[in-house]
Amino acid sequence: MALPEFNGFGDLPPGVHRTSIDQVADRFRVGSDRRVIVTQKLLHIYDLAKRTKYLQRFVIFGSYITTKSEPNDVDVILVMAEGFSLDKCPSESLALFDHPVAQARYGASIFWTRSNTLMSETVDEFISYWQIKRDGTQRGIVDVAVTEGQNDS
Repeated sequence: MALPEFNGFGDLPPGVHRTSIDQVADRFRVGSDRRVIVTQKLLHIYDLAKRTKYLQRFVIFGSYITTKSEPNDVDVILVMAEGFSLDKCPSESLALFDHPVAQARYGASIFWTRSNTLMSETVDEFISYWQIKRDGTQRGIVDVAVTEGQNDS
């Protein structure tokens, strides 16, 4: 589950790279004080998402998973299992599901969906879309293996 090396543009090579949250933290928390802070926020977001008991996929993209020494924030996609509803969500996790609140509170752009609400595409197709950068080129993204009992800190 090791992540590949960066390409010449400072991105992970195109593809959805599956790994553990511990591997993500070990790889991307180094290089600057900003990276340490953003990684702490990411680990907190992951923990809050897992507390819902409905987290199926936790996908990370954007400048955090590049060689950029000062990423602005972390970009995350939460894919929640069928049956997830905000009214059953633990109160400490609710802010994850309100984009402006999550941005203000955690410095993160968090997008989410339920796996059963995707109309014409599979979850894998939905996730793969996020490899496309603003300039139309592709980059790699990280799909964290969500497991119970994993050391999350």
